[in-house]
Amino acid sequence: MKIQPLGDRVLVEPVKEDEVKKGGIIIPDTAKEKPQQGKVIAVGSGKLDDNGKVIPFHVKKGDKILMPKYGGTEIKIDNKDYLILREEDILGVIED
Repeated sequence: MKIQPLGDRVLVEPVKEDEVKKGGIIIPDTAKEKPQQGKVIAVGSGKLDDNGKVIPFHVKKGDKILMPKYGGTEIKIDNKDYLILREEDILGVIED
Protein backbone atom coordinates (compact mmCIF):
# COMPACT_ATOMS: atom_id res chain seq x y z
CA MET A 1 0.00 0.00 0.00
CA LYS A 2 1.25 3.47 -0.83
CA ILE A 3 0.35 6.59 1.18
CA GLN A 4 0.87 10.19 0.05
CA PRO A 5 0.51 12.75 2.86
CA LEU A 6 -1.48 15.89 2.07
CA GLY A 7 -0.49 19.53 2.53
CA ASP A 8 2.36 20.13 4.97
CA ARG A 9 2.25 16.63 6.46
CA VAL A 10 5.10 14.11 6.53
CA LEU A 11 4.94 10.29 6.77
CA VAL A 12 7.64 9.07 9.18
CA GLU A 13 8.82 5.58 10.12
CA PRO A 14 9.97 5.67 13.76
CA VAL A 15 13.45 4.26 14.40
CA LYS A 16 13.15 1.61 17.12
CA GLU A 17 15.71 1.44 19.92
CA ASP A 18 17.70 -1.75 20.40
CA GLU A 19 16.18 -4.20 22.87
CA VAL A 20 19.59 -4.94 24.41
CA LYS A 21 21.65 -2.02 25.70
CA LYS A 22 25.46 -1.92 25.70
CA GLY A 23 25.65 -3.40 29.21
CA GLY A 24 23.60 -6.43 28.13
CA ILE A 25 20.43 -5.28 29.90
CA ILE A 26 17.23 -6.28 28.10
CA ILE A 27 14.54 -3.60 28.21
CA PRO A 28 10.93 -4.88 28.11
CA ASP A 29 8.42 -3.19 25.79
CA THR A 30 6.50 -1.73 28.73
CA ALA A 31 9.57 0.18 29.94
CA LYS A 32 10.67 1.55 26.56
CA GLU A 33 10.18 5.20 25.72
CA LYS A 34 8.57 6.28 22.48
CA PRO A 35 11.15 6.78 19.71
CA GLN A 36 12.25 10.33 19.02
CA GLN A 37 14.04 9.60 15.77
CA GLY A 38 12.50 8.64 12.49
CA LYS A 39 13.02 8.34 8.76
CA VAL A 40 10.96 10.42 6.33
CA ILE A 41 9.08 8.06 4.00
CA ALA A 42 6.97 10.60 2.07
CA VAL A 43 6.14 14.32 2.11
CA GLY A 44 2.98 16.17 1.10
CA SER A 45 2.58 18.90 -1.47
CA GLY A 46 3.59 21.73 0.90
CA LYS A 47 1.98 24.47 2.95
CA LEU A 48 0.39 27.48 1.27
CA ASP A 49 1.29 31.02 2.36
CA ASP A 50 -1.18 33.93 2.49
CA ASN A 51 -0.75 34.57 -1.25
CA GLY A 52 -1.49 30.96 -2.21
CA LYS A 53 2.16 30.22 -2.98
CA VAL A 54 3.54 26.80 -1.94
CA ILE A 55 6.22 26.95 0.77
CA PRO A 56 8.82 24.24 0.00
CA PHE A 57 9.64 21.55 2.58
CA HIS A 58 12.83 21.65 4.64
CA VAL A 59 12.88 17.85 4.83
CA LYS A 60 12.90 15.32 2.03
CA LYS A 61 12.30 11.61 1.60
CA GLY A 62 15.06 9.59 3.29
CA ASP A 63 16.03 12.26 5.89
CA LYS A 64 16.57 11.14 9.49
CA ILE A 65 14.66 13.47 11.77
CA LEU A 66 14.20 14.28 15.43
CA MET A 67 10.55 14.44 16.48
CA PRO A 68 8.60 15.01 19.70
CA LYS A 69 7.82 11.94 21.84
CA TYR A 70 4.07 12.43 21.78
CA GLY A 71 3.38 14.20 18.48
CA GLY A 72 1.67 13.16 15.28
CA THR A 73 -0.92 10.56 14.43
CA GLU A 74 0.05 6.90 14.71
CA ILE A 75 -1.02 4.62 11.86
CA LYS A 76 -0.28 1.02 10.89
CA ILE A 77 0.29 0.00 7.27
CA ASP A 78 1.09 -3.62 6.35
CA ASN A 79 1.89 -4.37 10.04
CA LYS A 80 4.45 -1.52 10.25
CA ASP A 81 4.02 1.49 12.51
CA TYR A 82 4.23 5.00 11.06
CA LEU A 83 3.52 8.56 12.16
CA ILE A 84 1.94 11.36 10.18
CA LEU A 85 2.96 14.78 11.47
CA ARG A 86 3.16 18.34 10.27
CA GLU A 87 6.53 19.60 9.11
CA GLU A 88 6.42 22.35 11.76
CA ASP A 89 6.33 19.60 14.45
CA ILE A 90 9.68 18.20 13.31
CA LEU A 91 12.40 19.30 15.72
CA GLY A 92 15.41 18.87 13.44
CA VAL A 93 17.24 16.87 10.78
CA ILE A 94 19.96 14.44 11.89
CA GLU A 95 23.04 14.54 9.67
CA ASP A 96 25.39 11.54 9.66
